[in-house]
Amino acid sequence: MLILAVDTTTFSGSVALLRKTTLLAEVNLESPMTHSEKLLPAIDFILESNSLDIQDVDGYALSVGPGSFTGIRIGLSTIKSFGWASGKPIAPVSTLEALALKLKDPQKRLLSPLLDAKKGEIYAGLFESRGKKLNEIVPQGAYSPDRFFSLLPSHRVIHFIGSGVDVYKEKIFQYFKDKARLSSRSLFIAHEIGLLGYQMLRDNKGKDFRQVRPLYFRKSQAEEKD
Repeated sequence: MLILAVDTTTFSGSVALLRKTTLLAEVNLESPMTHSEKLLPAIDFILESNSLDIQDVDGYALSVGPGSFTGIRIGLSTIKSFGWASGKPIAPVSTLEALALKLKDPQKRLLSPLLDAKKGEIYAGLFESRGKKLNEIVPQGAYSPDRFFSLLPSHRVIHFIGSGVDVYKEKIFQYFKDKARLSSRSLFIAHEIGLLGYQMLRDNKGKDFRQVRPLYFRKSQAEEKD
């Protein structure tokens, strides 16, 4: 199974090509503005570099949020167009779950992805890595930092990753002191999107393009003005 995986939900966008769980290629797109001009050329490059065409792709994996509203829409419109044209299934994947997967370990550990949601909020969740599974312990959502950190077990070591870590580093240490572990790993997650997407596609849980929806945890500015 050949999978094209795409993430445009944050500044650290990326595209990956996987054959089942084997990573064939990955392109990282650090873009403080927009991914709209870079996404399609990156997809073309990654396919051409492997002597493949878009018709060779068996399914798509897409990060549907949370994250930048504009970024989410760019990824959605692109991959849904491919899904419409090809009839191939799409696996919608959470940005937060993919970030947590970057820190997955065979040993039992707690993983907390944090995205800076602006307006004094974070998109966050708490996962437990146990064997080959990621179990969601604290539901993913939009939280005030104090509200979210108060929900976490302060007596256990927690590994944090994401754009919200640098923004709220001092507050993390206030709550968790020597139990906090701040990841320095990159925030490019197309590979992880592909791995999670493969599991869904393998289990026939991929969706028709009409069924794929963004994962928003709060209203956009435009919606708030309505």
